[in-house]
Amino acid sequence: MRAARRPGVRLPPLDPFGGGVLEPDGDYDGLEFGEEDLSGQDGGGARFMDCALRGCVLDETRLRHARFLDSVLTAPRGVGTDLAEATLRDVELTDARLGGVQLHGAVLERVVIRGGKIDYLNLRTARLRDVVFEGCVLVEPDFGGARLERVEFADCAVRGADLTGASLTDVDLRGAAQLEIVRGLDRLAGAVISAAQLLDLAPVLAAQWGIRVEG
Repeated sequence: MRAARRPGVRLPPLDPFGGGVLEPDGDYDGLEFGEEDLSGQDGGGARFMDCALRGCVLDETRLRHARFLDSVLTAPRGVGTDLAEATLRDVELTDARLGGVQLHGAVLERVVIRGGKIDYLNLRTARLRDVVFEGCVLVEPDFGGARLERVEFADCAVRGADLTGASLTDVDLRGAAQLEIVRGLDRLAGAVISAAQLLDLAPVLAAQWGIRVEG
């Protein structure tokens, strides 16, 4: 089992974003977005390099194909944020309060998601390499068709996960305080779970395999 490599984000002195709106294919370098309301804005294809987004509102923000590189996102909140086919590389996401985030087809590499709660996270067909979920709550995350390599779940709750068609390599689930997988249990090859987690998953496994347990 190879451990995930964590990002080593070291931000330079940052300039304030200064308000305004996001622009499609915009180039944002060394900026701090402090409690900006970016709801409904379109930053599709934009590049965020050495940036900090702190306390920003991301309701229905369109960031499809955006690239977040060597950046931190602290306490973002919002519903319906569109990050489909985005790239997150060397990123720290902390204390998020998000719902219905679209990350399908995205690429996540050396990313830490720490604290907070994300409901209905859509990671279908995404590629995750060296990703750590730490101390967070994931409600009904969808990993359908995704590829996970060197991914760790540490002291987090995973509720109602869908692994249908997913591919797992060196995925460590042992640290998950709660692990609930409702679909795709047959895709757990390549993952490590604890004995206690195996017992918790036994009813779902029995139902999937048509085993009747009595007594």
